[in-house]
Amino acid sequence: MTTPSTIDTARALLADASHIEVFTGAGMSADSGIATYRDAQTGLWENVDPQDMASIDAWHDDPDTMFAWYLWRAHLARQAEPNAGHVAIARCPKTTVTTQNIDNLHERAGSKEVVHLHGSLFEFRCSLCDEAFGEPIALPTAPVEAITPPSCPVCGGPVRPGVVWFGEALPQDEWNEAERRMSTADALVIVGTSGVVYPAAGLPLMAHAREIPIIEVTPMRTELSHLADVVIEDTAANALPSLLG
Repeated sequence: MTTPSTIDTARALLADASHIEVFTGAGMSADSGIATYRDAQTGLWENVDPQDMASIDAWHDDPDTMFAWYLWRAHLARQAEPNAGHVAIARCPKTTVTTQNIDNLHERAGSKEVVHLHGSLFEFRCSLCDEAFGEPIALPTAPVEAITPPSCPVCGGPVRPGVVWFGEALPQDEWNEAERRMSTADALVIVGTSGVVYPAAGLPLMAHAREIPIIEVTPMRTELSHLADVVIEDTAANALPSLLG
């Protein structure tokens, strides 16, 4: 658990910053009860390996099962509530957010400037022509084995979740904005990311090369801990209100 002196040291490093970039991963949402990608599933999906639901090849093989899986995840994410860490970030006027998470908890807490490196459960696009799909999609209230995706009104192709699967490139506009922020922020706060998923995990290296203050908030040390000036070994919900308040 974090000591008051650790928080005080971190707060002092952030005191003079006018722009604090907050880089978040799965641990940020875990405090809201959203299972990390590798956590065990229950019920209908308990024997499903999440990686089997995260490739374009799997989508081509069985889009109905994949669509059902992601709509159920979207339902679970919608049932979750932003935690105290999300709220602390949103209330701090100095912060913008770059996240690897595909939920919308940062936005629901009130953050406006959120870059989603890995897409969103709540955005959809055509899997053939890549056209955004803006029509509402009903989320299931119970897990089902298969849901047929709607057809793209432009080309007729199946509509897919707007998330980044293994082997796909990150969205270029979002990546460019994330790089810009790492190149201009006065300080970086890393929250709840293991630092093993690239290329996203490479972004903090840009901030470290500029020698700006870096604070990491994590219950356990990670591949990024060696970059941090201060590591706050605690959860986002516990630490961020004191750090950013």
